[in-house]
Amino acid sequence: MDRNAMCPRSIRYLLAVAEYQGFTRAAEALHVSQPTLSQQIKQLEETLDVQLLDRSNRKVRLTDAGETYALYARRAISELDAGQRAIHELMDLSRGSLHIGMTPITEYLAAPLLDKFNTLFPGITFVTTEMPQDEIEAAVAEDRTDIGIAFTNTLASESRSNEVELRVLFIESLNLAVGDSHPYAGRDTPLTKREFEQEPLALLNPDFALRRHVDRYCRKIGVSPQIAMESNSLSVIVELVRMGRLTTILPRTMTSAETSVHPVMLDPELPQHSITLICRKGAYRCPACLAFMQAAEQWRVDHLKNVSPGKLPTTFSNDDNDEQIGYG
Repeated sequence: MDRNAMCPRSIRYLLAVAEYQGFTRAAEALHVSQPTLSQQIKQLEETLDVQLLDRSNRKVRLTDAGETYALYARRAISELDAGQRAIHELMDLSRGSLHIGMTPITEYLAAPLLDKFNTLFPGITFVTTEMPQDEIEAAVAEDRTDIGIAFTNTLASESRSNEVELRVLFIESLNLAVGDSHPYAGRDTPLTKREFEQEPLALLNPDFALRRHVDRYCRKIGVSPQIAMESNSLSVIVELVRMGRLTTILPRTMTSAETSVHPVMLDPELPQHSITLICRKGAYRCPACLAFMQAAEQWRVDHLKNVSPGKLPTTFSNDDNDEQIGYG
């Protein structure tokens, strides 16, 4: 795009007259008639209600007011040029920014996705903020956050259903997690309801989806869990579990990746849950946001390749807000 098309003619004409110190040479350089040039500058002076050019000498010069105005005009043109370059860089993903809202669980699970995205697009700066799902939904709906990643396939607030949408990436299994020195570390058989009920638990507080999933599970199987500690910090919970006395509930992927933390199955099994993108419905998405969504889709494909073909999710339903997964 011609940079001149982005700058008003009267300003371009004024700067040309100042550069060539006359109307004739400026008109020739701009390929316009001298009367047209003079008329445009005269209209600019009338608009600003100030004389911009000193026409009293052979060489036309800027007045003091004209010098001041030209300084800002050149600065504005420079900023317009910078803006045009920035747009091109945004479109080819050589620069940009992305704000991602994440729940504590997905902050751990999505680390490979973030690392892959940074490898593919090192010029894009992304900022992650840890928050509960309802806050993510509000931030995405209000355009304060570009995209969210949550551990659910249902909205925390149905009032947001017209503003945000969920895109399920893949399904995660949940299990009890224990430390190296815990008696159940390495246990192959599932814990019974009564054994589970006797374990002191360290859990996220009820603001977070994972905790609400655990609470629903306990109500459904009729157990009263021993909640020894609540926290809004997953890292604190994991460190306590590593020490061996407390247990918690974590996705299997996370227990497999964490050192000194072991998964233990429960009977009945904990429900499966989704890793989900939260997007603003029907809104403009910046190139960086679209690139992240494409990277997330590839992450989904890569994750499913590691799942046994007989265990891929085929159907979803919602029963008392618990996610029930059918397997083919």
